[in-house]
Amino acid sequence: HDISWTQAVFDIHPCLELDNTSYVFTNSPSTVCVLVYILLCLLSLITICGNLLVIISILYFKQLHTPTNYLILSLAVADLLVGVLVFPLSMTYTVTSCLFDKDVYCKIRDSFDVALCTSSILNLCCISIDRYYAICHPLTYKTTVTVNVVRIMILVIWSIASFIALGIIIGGFSQGTCEEMCSIDVVLSNVMGLIFAFYLPAIIMLCIYLKIFLVAQKQVNSIQSTKSGATASKMEKKATKTLATVMGIFLLCMSPYSICVVFQPLASVPPSFAAIETLNWLTLSNSMLNPFIYAFFYSWFRSACRMIFSGKIFKGDCTNTKLF
Repeated sequence: HDISWTQAVFDIHPCLELDNTSYVFTNSPSTVCVLVYILLCLLSLITICGNLLVIISILYFKQLHTPTNYLILSLAVADLLVGVLVFPLSMTYTVTSCLFDKDVYCKIRDSFDVALCTSSILNLCCISIDRYYAICHPLTYKTTVTVNVVRIMILVIWSIASFIALGIIIGGFSQGTCEEMCSIDVVLSNVMGLIFAFYLPAIIMLCIYLKIFLVAQKQVNSIQSTKSGATASKMEKKATKTLATVMGIFLLCMSPYSICVVFQPLASVPPSFAAIETLNWLTLSNSMLNPFIYAFFYSWFRSACRMIFSGKIFKGDCTNTKLF
């Protein structure tokens, strides 16, 4: 970043003050600084607790041991790690504006951030594939999307995420948030990275859900006449609607930051520090929202939470409890 922009960043930063020629933490933080820190701590805590509930529910209750739920479990693990790792690192950057060792700090932060974001969107891609087979090929779904197939999907997802994290740490393909990089490097790492890690998977998911929607519309007048068949079809469509909502919220949270990063090189005036950090936290907040979506749509999640909060799972063997 050029000197004038860096100067402007620190001039408006509520948690720093000028000490001779360098910036340090202020001894008397402003109300804005304190409120920002409290808010970000609360976001991290809510994200961790919400996703822990999802993970415990799916692991504990045997009724929830299904291929679809294992993919939801993998997504919840990624969201939990965002709350545990990315939130504190991003919180530190938001409050300090990279006063630490810029090179090492940014590589660590970016490796976790990009890897877990990639893991989330790949999980969502696999979930969309699962929903495609459940709705468009219901007769062969159970033999095609098995638990073993899902385990392989999850292994591939986390292998790719780990490879990207190592690539950032070892190869230095950072997002250029803190360290000084030439503009062409920033453009290549940001734009090309987003194309393959966000835009391409997002387009694929949108196409899959569009296909699912069209097939579901055709099935409305041809649902199996049996009661069990109609009930099963209704449950699959509700699950698809829920998981499509999860994907939609993900895209709404991710798109503003992704669009800003892609078009930032074309702007005559760089976006302000506050604007960039706000959009970045909007993307991270997606990890907090997913459990609330499950609570709103899924009765099994609400039932599982009631049993966890009441302590019933600690008083006896409730693993075979019917949740729906």
